[in-house]
Amino acid sequence: MALGNEEIELVRSSFEKVYTNKDEVAALFYSKLFEMEPSYKSLFKGDMNEQGRKLMLMLKTLVSGLGDLASLVPVIQDMGKRHIKYGVKSEDYDVVGAALLATLQQGLGTEFTPKLKGLWTEIYQIVAKTAIEGSKQ
Repeated sequence: MALGNEEIELVRSSFEKVYTNKDEVAALFYSKLFEMEPSYKSLFKGDMNEQGRKLMLMLKTLVSGLGDLASLVPVIQDMGKRHIKYGVKSEDYDVVGAALLATLQQGLGTEFTPKLKGLWTEIYQIVAKTAIEGSKQ
């Protein structure tokens, strides 16, 4: 996938808007995730505030690197390797993606246009595929 500059800027500006409330956005994400799949709560044994910070930092890294996705492959694969140790399965990525999109929808409201949703979906699918590949190494 090669995003154009306009598409990258659209994703980055949308992320900047939600990142200004990163703690609340992270809490909203996990609330949606656990609402969609209550059994996932047992996968998270640590401080959820710290987990939220890690989530937002990873998203920030991904969004910052959209202009050079190839450079992110090792980072994403490493994340996949770590997550497999926590009991995350390949099929879990679909639920995480749905929770992310629902969080962005709520956080951005009417600014979360079909085009923007499509871009975030495309990016997330590539991240999930790369993480799953990493988990199998």
